Amino acid sequence: MAKSSKVFVFFNCDESKSESSMNIFYNHAVYKDTKISRKSLWKRIKEENLAERVQIAEDDFKVVEAIILEGDPTEAGDLIKFGAIKSLDCF
Repeated sequence: MAKSSKVFVFFNCDESKSESSMNIFYNHAVYKDTKISRKSLWKRIKEENLAERVQIAEDDFKVVEAIILEGDPTEAGDLIKFGAIKSLDCF
């Protein structure tokens, strides 16, 4: 049996983070659970924030970065308005 590994997907979504607003055809990049991929995920979220497609409170910006780079990225979604991070297990 193959060892499972986790991947993360960032989604733009509505304010209530309803799953029906998360479009896999719009947000289709998958980020592995590696330092390099986590940095890419953080870069993408920073770009979305700068483009005002998501909102991260100034006080939460460093917290979101730390969670994505070192913690469970799905938890960072609680601090991102109009954005969510989901995890999937890959085999």
